[in-house]
Amino acid sequence: MSGGCVHDPMKTIHVYGYGQCCCASSNIEGLARYIGLPARGRILNAHSVPEVFYDDAWHLFDASLMNYFLKEDGKVASVDEIRRAVRGWWEAHPEHAGMRGNDAKLRKFALNFGWKKGPDLLARSEFYDANGINAAGWHGWPSNMQEYDWSDEKCGVFDYGPSMGYQLNIQLRPGERLTRNWFHRGLLVPGDPQEEAFRSRKPLGFQAKLGDIAPGRLGNGTLEYDVPLAGGAFRATALAAENLVTQSEGGPFALQPKEAAAPGVLVLRMPTSYLYLSGRVELKAVVGEGGAVTVSVSKDHGLTWKEAGRLSASGEQTIDLKPLVYRLYDYRLKVELSGKGTALERLKTVHDILHSQAPLPALAQGENRIAFSAGPPEGTITLEGHMNPEEGRNAPVRHTDYRPELRGLSPNFLRVGDSGSGEAIYTVRTPGEMTRLRMNGHYRARDARDRYDVQVSYDGGRTFVQVAEFAGPTAGSSRYFTVEGIPAGTKEARVKLVASQRNTTCLFDLRIDADYREPAGGFRPVKITYVWEENGVEKKDVHVARQASESYAIRCAAAPLMKTIVLELE
Repeated sequence: MSGGCVHDPMKTIHVYGYGQCCCASSNIEGLARYIGLPARGRILNAHSVPEVFYDDAWHLFDASLMNYFLKEDGKVASVDEIRRAVRGWWEAHPEHAGMRGNDAKLRKFALNFGWKKGPDLLARSEFYDANGINAAGWHGWPSNMQEYDWSDEKCGVFDYGPSMGYQLNIQLRPGERLTRNWFHRGLLVPGDPQEEAFRSRKPLGFQAKLGDIAPGRLGNGTLEYDVPLAGGAFRATALAAENLVTQSEGGPFALQPKEAAAPGVLVLRMPTSYLYLSGRVELKAVVGEGGAVTVSVSKDHGLTWKEAGRLSASGEQTIDLKPLVYRLYDYRLKVELSGKGTALERLKTVHDILHSQAPLPALAQGENRIAFSAGPPEGTITLEGHMNPEEGRNAPVRHTDYRPELRGLSPNFLRVGDSGSGEAIYTVRTPGEMTRLRMNGHYRARDARDRYDVQVSYDGGRTFVQVAEFAGPTAGSSRYFTVEGIPAGTKEARVKLVASQRNTTCLFDLRIDADYREPAGGFRPVKITYVWEENGVEKKDVHVARQASESYAIRCAAAPLMKTIVLELE
C-alpha cells in the first residue's frame, strides 16, 4: 500500500493477522464489493469505519473495534444513525457535559453497566462487558461515545482502498520445507505500532469467543530449500539451467559447468505466500583457479539483477540475502559458476517468514479430524509496487521497477497530465501457460468523464481488447476483477491503462496477478508434522498424505499448546 498499511483482506488474515482501523475498514469494503454490495468508508473522531449498502440503507460493520449496533427493529444501524444517537444524548443530558470527550470520566461512568444509561442504540450492544469495554480489553463504550461525537462537516466519506488479489498458495518442491509456528521469535516489521499488542492472547478475547484457539497472533516460521543438485531434480522447476551438468549426468561434482569456457547459470524462482523477514544462501563450493561463484537477486521478475555475493575460494560459505529480499513475497535467485573446475556440492536457501497464527489448523483436546487437500498446480506472477516512486524510494518494490511504458502519465500515481489523456502499459510474463489475469485498482476519478480503460493484448501489443474500467465519478473507490478466456499457449500479456481526465485522475494502488499452469506441477506425497505440548510434555504427529484429498485423526489427551506445523514432500 502507498500509505504504508496492508489493505488486502486475505493478506491480513494469512500474513499479518492484525491491522489498524483503516486496514479493517478497507477489508470490509473490499469483501463487500467482491460479493456485489456497495461499500464506503467514513471518517470519525480518531477512527475509521466502513459501511455496507443493502436493504436500501447503509450499515456499519466495524471490524477494528469489533462491533455493530442494532436498532429497535433489529436492523444494523448506519454511521449517521449512531452519530445522531450519541450527539442527541449529549444534547439531552447537559448534566454530563463534563465527561464529554474525557476518556477517564467516560470509563468511570460506564462501570457496572453504567453505560446502559447512555444512548439507547449503544445500550443494546452485545459487544461490551459489564464496564462497557470490548473483548480486546481497551476500546468500548467510552471510545464510541467520543468517536461518534462528530459533526456532519467532519464526518466525510473516504475510501480506504482495498487491495485485492493475494491468494494463499503453498507449493513445495523436492528439497523444500515450510515451517510455521504458533509463536514468534521477535522478528516483526520494525516500527509497527502493533508490535507489543500481540505478544499474548490478552487482546484476543473476541476471537477466543468465536473459537480461535491459537496461542497468539504473530508467527515466525521458516522456508528452506535444499536444492537437489546431484540428481538433477531441480531442472523441473528451474527457470533457467544453462551449461550445467550434474553428478547423475556424469559430472564429478553435484553441479558444474558442462563447458568450462562459458559460465553455468542456474535461475530459481523463490516465491512465498508469506513475508520474507530474512534470507541467506548456504553454499559448499569448489572454486577453480581464476573462477568464481556469483549469486545475484532479482525482485522485478528478472528484468534487473543485483549481486548478493561472489565466492572466489572453495569451502562452505554463507551469503546474506536480507538486504535484497527483506519484505518481499517473490524474487529470483541466480547462481553463476565460472572458471575451469568450479562447482557446487550444496546450495540451500533459508528464510525467516512472517505469518499469522490465526488460520493455522490448530488442535484441541480430544480427537481432531485433519483434512488435507491439494489444489490445482498453478502459480502466480504479481506486479504490485509503491505507486509513488519518489515517496516510496525505500519500498521493497515500486511499480516503475516493472518498467511500464508511460505516455502522458506521471510515474507518481499514474497522474494524468495537462493533456487530459495518457496511457501506461505493463508487461507480465509467466513461466507456464497463463490461465487468467486478475486486477485490482484503487483510484480517483472525480468527474463522470474521468476514467482508466483497462485493455489487454496477447499478441505483443499489436491488438488490445477492453476488459474493464476504473471510472468516475468518485473521489476514491476500488475495483477487483478477473479476466478469463486467455488464448491457449499464452505466456505474455500486456495490460494497458488508457486514461482520460477532467479533474485530478490518479491510481493510488494497482495490482496485476497472472495465474499460470506450473510446467512441472502435480501431486506428490506430503509429509505433515505437528508439534505441540500437553501439560508441558512435547507431543508429535507425523503423517504422510499420499492422496490429493484425504483426512486423518490426531488425538490430544489434554488441552494442547500448539507449537509447530511442518510441510515437506516425502
